[in-house]
Amino acid sequence: MNMRNEISTSLKAAMKAKDMDRLSTLRLINAAIKDKDIALRGETGEGQVSDADILGILGKMVKQRQESARAYEEGGRLELAEKERAEITVIEDFLPRQLSGDEITAAIDTAISETGAESIRDMGKVMGALKAKYTGQMDFGQVGGLLKERLG
Repeated sequence: MNMRNEISTSLKAAMKAKDMDRLSTLRLINAAIKDKDIALRGETGEGQVSDADILGILGKMVKQRQESARAYEEGGRLELAEKERAEITVIEDFLPRQLSGDEITAAIDTAISETGAESIRDMGKVMGALKAKYTGQMDFGQVGGLLKERLG
């Protein structure tokens, strides 16, 4: 089952269960996917995003909610921070398991050797290889820092 169908199935189940919190988050996910579909149609004439694109969208949504939850906590709005965290939980149901620190290090080492990267100028090649294999499984902001240390 592809990602789009999996999300649709979950949306229907949430409707039947009358789980309004989950339902609203699933609707936000659907809206983000449809926005990307429309953007692609304008750029390429093709209308549907791939599962890899959907993983990217979901990863971005999690990051946005983490930042919002942090901001709400700093502002003393704990009920809003909790709402953001609840949305993160729903979104993460569709993401693959996150890699551990050791697994990320091993993936970086493998990508460096596969691409033949020797300096910081090769960072783009390595990031491309990692994104192709591990989209949604690691935080590429963190990976960028680790790569700079290795290649720098």
